Amino acid sequence: MDLKERYVANPQRYDNSEHMYRRCGRGGLLLPKISFGFWKNFGYADSYERSRSIASYAFDRGIVHFDLANNYGPPYGAGEETFGRLMDDIFRPYRDELFISTKAGYDMWPGPYGNWGSRKYLMASLDQSLRRTRLDYADLFYSHRYDPETPLEETLQALVDVVRQGKALYVGVSRWPLEALKTAERYLRERDVPLLVYQGRLNMLDRAPVEDGVLEFCREKGIGFISFSPLAQGLLTDRYLNGVPSDSRMARASSLRPSALTPELLAKLRELNSRAAARGESLAEAALRWVLDQPGVTSALVGVSSAEQLATNLKAIEPKSRESESLV
Repeated sequence: MDLKERYVANPQRYDNSEHMYRRCGRGGLLLPKISFGFWKNFGYADSYERSRSIASYAFDRGIVHFDLANNYGPPYGAGEETFGRLMDDIFRPYRDELFISTKAGYDMWPGPYGNWGSRKYLMASLDQSLRRTRLDYADLFYSHRYDPETPLEETLQALVDVVRQGKALYVGVSRWPLEALKTAERYLRERDVPLLVYQGRLNMLDRAPVEDGVLEFCREKGIGFISFSPLAQGLLTDRYLNGVPSDSRMARASSLRPSALTPELLAKLRELNSRAAARGESLAEAALRWVLDQPGVTSALVGVSSAEQLATNLKAIEPKSRESESLV
């Protein structure tokens, strides 16, 4: 897309609404089954033109949920700054159609107040995030991780207060253990700021939210669940079926190390790919469909480096007569 060209959203972007969106828990909010993440590929080292092309491609196909965090980049803050540029460049006329989430909980700035779950950190971080994203408010603000040292009531009251101050419409938690999640659900509900959503890692290789009871609890309490890393950082695609490509995330040894691709895992991935192919699916499509078929899951959060990858991912929400349970 030419950066000088004025963006006009696809008028048919909601034509497939009947299978594009899913209710988030028992609340009034709908989220796309495929949500769009800015964790990688939207930092300073990445092309803004490519970022603009991918983000507009997503919105043109009805993906209205963009997921950010304070430390996404690199460097920290760059992902939000890229989104802020996109906001002014193409998305400002469509702000009320977008659902923007951001988070705080991991290392962000030096000193004792730039990490974890204190009120000081969460409040300051959200203010910074709003400046970087050029938004008046976030639709959803998460506690990005459980802090075992800060009293839960302090973290949770900060979430209550950002809603009451109008800085966020909803709140969520990510990667909290079950007992802390139970406390959060009760504390927030009693203060009329119900917990909208839990974000956890769930895919065919990592089923911890199912095994530890988190997904069941969310389903019982009407809390939405968003799966991050539904493709296991690319392992559940055709990317690594023949080893480690030189231009891959694993080759760069960033968040996915070559040692992860053991002979046993490679054999499993090839078997899953064969089963998916027999059903007329790519491995990525089958893996996303598996996540979305888990009872209680609202959305699968994907990160891509091209519009072509996103197009492949979107095939997972197309109606299909066969079920995915037999794949694994």
